[in-house]
Amino acid sequence: MASPVFEEFDPAGDCDCPGCAHWRRVLPHSPAGRTPGHPAAHRAALVVAALASAAIGVPAAPSVAAPQGRQPVEVGITAGEGPQTPQGRRAPLYGPDGRPTPSGPPPGSTRTPAITRAAIIERARKWVTRKVPYSVTSFWSDGYRQDCSGYVSMAWNLPGNEWTGSLGQHAERIGKDELQPGDILLFHNSADPYNGSHVVLFGGWADSSRSRYVAYEQTRPHTRRATTPYAYWSNSARYVPYRYKGVTGGTAGGAGEPAASVPSRTPFSGVAYFGPGADNEFVTNLGAMLVRRGAGPLYGSPPGPRWTDADRRAVRAFQEAQGWRGAAADGLPGPSTWDLLVTGEGLDIPSGASGSPSAYGSGGPSPLLSSHGVPGYPGRAPFRSGAENEHVTRLGRQLVAKGFGRYHTEGPGPRWGEEDRRAVEAFQRSQGWRGGAANGTPGPETWRRLFS
Repeated sequence: MASPVFEEFDPAGDCDCPGCAHWRRVLPHSPAGRTPGHPAAHRAALVVAALASAAIGVPAAPSVAAPQGRQPVEVGITAGEGPQTPQGRRAPLYGPDGRPTPSGPPPGSTRTPAITRAAIIERARKWVTRKVPYSVTSFWSDGYRQDCSGYVSMAWNLPGNEWTGSLGQHAERIGKDELQPGDILLFHNSADPYNGSHVVLFGGWADSSRSRYVAYEQTRPHTRRATTPYAYWSNSARYVPYRYKGVTGGTAGGAGEPAASVPSRTPFSGVAYFGPGADNEFVTNLGAMLVRRGAGPLYGSPPGPRWTDADRRAVRAFQEAQGWRGAAADGLPGPSTWDLLVTGEGLDIPSGASGSPSAYGSGGPSPLLSSHGVPGYPGRAPFRSGAENEHVTRLGRQLVAKGFGRYHTEGPGPRWGEEDRRAVEAFQRSQGWRGGAANGTPGPETWRRLFS
């Protein structure tokens, strides 16, 4: 009988899989003084353990039980190293005594308590800070199971512990472009649902191309926050974006709460949520933080969800207060600007600051200049049938410069026509857009990409 062939691996001290746990019990300490993770020591120990197992009838640890090792918190994880995250079944919340809580709805309840995006991320951060250990069978002090689906159940403040097969009942499917902090990316593997599925919490885009995002997830050895390629390290095409049905329009505490009370730890949502044409809760949140840092006089009315020139001037004033100039003070919040605002660090806006784009030599605010020195998106009205204005001319010239001028029989002019619409449609299709996203009418994102 041929000798069995074993894969060489170390029984890591922080891996709780059955294989590693068994070998930690039976393997002797290395007499050479090497750590259990030393390859040479482990090769010798593994041979001894394999022979001993054959003699006493103990099954050898399967090769698939290789330990995960300690995973980095932010970056450095390579593709194909997605965590092994088995999960438990639906269960109620558990009390500190390890027993199900007697009160509350039964397991599997589809009740969806209201919660804001900021509150979801704040709850998710708590497990990251405490480095909650990964476990399929253990429950944290808040009653939620310490696996990936239990983590999302906790972040959404669900009445019980769900699993990847039931989280969808509390959510609705959305598209990639609709993702916002607090949403999830769900992979439910029907072929092996309890050992081959995973779910992560979306924390915001990490770059303007939307190819990487911040993921909050429960995985071995403990909860982490990591910059992650979209949609995930492995099985990327099978992750589906979902939005919790109970998420409210407010940014903290509940619908209608004043923006000034937004928790300062709201995560950066990404550059796509700011700038001309933007209309969302993150703009409101930004304005509230800027007012607290001295930008109140730059706003004629309380900051709201629609991006205005006042937001641009306030951001630029804050950036210039930090000593930044030129492109670093462009009036659009990036990760550095946002981090200073949410942590309360950096310098406040001095009295009398105007936030005018002096770095661009214009001598004052211009309605046609937005952040990054790009012409500001003027809205859809200038591009309606029969419209005639300078924005049409500016758009046509940029289309020609980008190589989409073949539809113009004459040079681009101020009157909007079919040749302009077809040129815009061709540009939109070059971005990979189809259907209504490539209708020939320039929206904020078309405008930004065309002029960037």
